[in-house]
Amino acid sequence: MRFKHLDLNLLYALDILLEEGSVTAAGKRLQVSQSTMSGILKRLREYFNDDLLVRDGQHMLVTPKAMELRDSVRDIILNIQATIAAQQNFDPATSKRHIRIISSDYAVTVLFREVCVKIKALAPGITFEFLAPSESTNHLFNRGDLDFMLVPDHYLLDGHPNQLLFEEEYVCAIWDKNKLVKRNLGIEQYLEMGHITVGFGANQVFSFEEWFMKHHQVSRRLEFITNDFNTLPQLVIGTDLIATMHKRLAEYYAKLLPIKILQPPMELPRLQEHLSWHKSKDNDLLHNWVKAQIQMGANQRFGSSLPPAQTLK
Repeated sequence: MRFKHLDLNLLYALDILLEEGSVTAAGKRLQVSQSTMSGILKRLREYFNDDLLVRDGQHMLVTPKAMELRDSVRDIILNIQATIAAQQNFDPATSKRHIRIISSDYAVTVLFREVCVKIKALAPGITFEFLAPSESTNHLFNRGDLDFMLVPDHYLLDGHPNQLLFEEEYVCAIWDKNKLVKRNLGIEQYLEMGHITVGFGANQVFSFEEWFMKHHQVSRRLEFITNDFNTLPQLVIGTDLIATMHKRLAEYYAKLLPIKILQPPMELPRLQEHLSWHKSKDNDLLHNWVKAQIQMGANQRFGSSLPPAQTLK
C-alpha cells in the first residue's frame, strides 16, 4: 500500500530503524539482509530528504528530523494495527497471537497461573510471555510492544486505560521453628529482626522500604535482597529472618513449606493491582477477549467487584 508515493511497509521499517539505531539490528528484527536494510534506509532518506541515521564512530545517531518523526511513525503503526485487528472476525479457537505481559512473579503465581490454563483450553493457539518489571518497561509499553501490565497503582502510566483487578494485604512470614517470635510480633522486635526484601532492576527499587521509612522514620535491617517474591518464603527457612510479603502468596507457600504467617505489628497499606493496556488496543478483538478472561479470572479467584476501566490523567 502506498500513500503519496510512500510504501507504507517502509514506515514499519523506519520505526524499527529508529528504535534500534542500527541497520544491522533492524535487519535482524525484520529478517532481511544488511544490504537489503541499507537499501530500505536509502529509500527512506530519499523520501524524507534527510539522513535519518548518521554514523558517529562505532554507533549511529538519530537526526533531529528523525526524532520529530519517531512518535508520529509509531502512532501510525499502532493505529493501522488496531484498525486491521478491529476488522477481523476473531475466533479464540483458531487465533495464533502472542501475548506479552509485564507482571511480577507474585501475580503470575496467584492469578495468571490459573487464568492462562483456562485461556489455553479455549484458545490453544495463543501463546504467552511474561516479563518482569524493569527500567525498559515504560518504554516498551508506550511503544505498544506490550499487551498488558499488571502493576500497583503507583506504577500506572498516564494516558492509558486501566482496570482495578484486586486488592492485597501484607503479612509477615517466618520459619515455623523460629524461636525468637512467640505468639505476637511487636514493633520493636520487628525492627530488631533481620529482613528479606525484593528489589527490581539495576537500581534496586524497594517500594515497600520507601513507604516504611516515610511513615516510621526508621529503616529495617535488610539482610537478604532477592529479585522475586516467590523466594521470600523460601529464604526464611532455617533462619531467624522475617519477610513482609503478600498475604495470598504467603498462604500459598504455607501449604508447601515450613513457614508461619504472622500479622504485621503495624497497619500496612493495601496493595491495589491494576491491569493496564495501551490505548491503541481498545478495538483489538482478541486483546479485549483476553482482557475479559483476565478480569473474569480475578473476579472468580478473589471475589472482587470490578469498577469501570479508567484512564489516569
